[in-house]
Amino acid sequence: MIKEIIEDAKSRMEKSVESLRSQMSKVRTGRAHPSILDSVMVNYYGTDTPLKQLANITTEDSRTLALTVFDKSSSQAVEKAIMDSDLGLNPASAGAVIRIPLPPLTEERRKDLVKIVRAEAEQGRVAVRNIRRDANGDIKDLLKEKEITEDEERQAEDEIQKLTDKYVKQIDEALKAKEEDLMEI
Repeated sequence: MIKEIIEDAKSRMEKSVESLRSQMSKVRTGRAHPSILDSVMVNYYGTDTPLKQLANITTEDSRTLALTVFDKSSSQAVEKAIMDSDLGLNPASAGAVIRIPLPPLTEERRKDLVKIVRAEAEQGRVAVRNIRRDANGDIKDLLKEKEITEDEERQAEDEIQKLTDKYVKQIDEALKAKEEDLMEI
């Protein structure tokens, strides 16, 4: 029973860290990367469709993304969706290819992005701590029902704390790497 609670906590903490990394990858660092456009949805024949299903996204150089739209008639909708997204990008159509130049980040914008990333990291830490609280609550319930001893409870809580420390450390490392990436000129 204790093992299942710990395994569940571990898998939930892993998902929280993975979710945080996914959120951080959306924060633009000034370098072109196709994942920047992952959140863009295009109105394609009345249905919101992810951009990556409608176009091939490649990195042309360190500051430019190139999109090759599969259905040429949807090029206008793709451009409009990119402009309407909150990414601050201005696509330029060149025949069959849409180029998206990424503007360089100003020092002020970099600092704002660092604040955003720190807030994301704190949310990740809170999520991991909430998982710890839930797991410890489950362990205490087992103790109340006399299904485990106090020693087993203490050992389980220690193990859950070690897991929490491990995943909070991973969050801190991801934050540090992203901050360095953002402040790099």
